[in-house]
Amino acid sequence: MSAASGRSVPSTWFQWHASLVRPGTRVLDLACGQGCNAIAAARRGATVVAVDADRDRLGDAEAAARKVGVPVEWVQADLTRDPLPPGAFDVVMQFNFLHRDRLPDFLAAVKPGGYFSAETFLEQQRELGWGPTSDDHLLKRGEIWSLVGRYEIVLAREALEVLDGRTRAVASVLARRPPE
Repeated sequence: MSAASGRSVPSTWFQWHASLVRPGTRVLDLACGQGCNAIAAARRGATVVAVDADRDRLGDAEAAARKVGVPVEWVQADLTRDPLPPGAFDVVMQFNFLHRDRLPDFLAAVKPGGYFSAETFLEQQRELGWGPTSDDHLLKRGEIWSLVGRYEIVLAREALEVLDGRTRAVASVLARRPPE
């Protein structure tokens, strides 16, 4: 379950693009929270590394993965500063997390020809009365497209989405790293 979303199922954006995750796919889930997207990827046969700074959430995630019998490598790390291996993952996922300064490092973790999938809140979320309120954690309209740089945008959206009875304002992107 993601702390930001309060859900125990994978994000809608993950579900829409789950076909990218197959047996043998190497997946990195950044700021994984309680691991619902990482577990969903592992259930599809992927080799998954899930990173979060919160030890308690990682413990909950590890227990949830054990319960359904899937292996995930859970890593406690500070995504504001800790390094990531460049070009090591077929799919890098980032949900309900935004750190603009580190985004080049997150994108660099994608293998040539691989995918970066992200979804986070828009500034409009403030008006909905829940979620992040800091400009540091909210995207401006149209900003998601500029953040993926030279990657090819496969699909992107800005939307109001109702999940579990709550409306959320989100920007989502699926972008492909050009093959080298």
